[in-house]
Amino acid sequence: MDNQIHNTIVSFIWGIADDCLRDVYVRGKYRDVILPMTVIRRLDAMLEDSKEAVLDMKKKLDEARIDNQWSALCNVAGQAFCNASPFRLRDLTSRAKKQTLKADLEAYLDGFSPNVQEILEKFRFRNQIDTMIEADILGGGD
Repeated sequence: MDNQIHNTIVSFIWGIADDCLRDVYVRGKYRDVILPMTVIRRLDAMLEDSKEAVLDMKKKLDEARIDNQWSALCNVAGQAFCNASPFRLRDLTSRAKKQTLKADLEAYLDGFSPNVQEILEKFRFRNQIDTMIEADILGGGD
């Protein structure tokens, strides 16, 4: 990636941060939201094409009462990770109520395979959910 494209992407991300995170976080704390959301969005985009196949496989594995599903689900996803929740990230922004948004966002995050759960834990991203929802950063409203 050349320097101009890199700078354009960085400016775009900081522009969103300034628009959405100002008055909610001090500028030094933007990273608590920006980096995890960027990673989550990238993972979500990589899984988008295989989402239906993963959900179909999950249903079959559940019906067969198979407990250890992650390997099969990741295989269907064609990645080293997967998300078995019924949601895509974009589905969550249309939630009408903050309570529904919070529950669905948590279910979405819980749907990631254990290797992604480790990443989310290191980011301590779940600590930001209430703040983001109350500030209407993710969408949803009362």
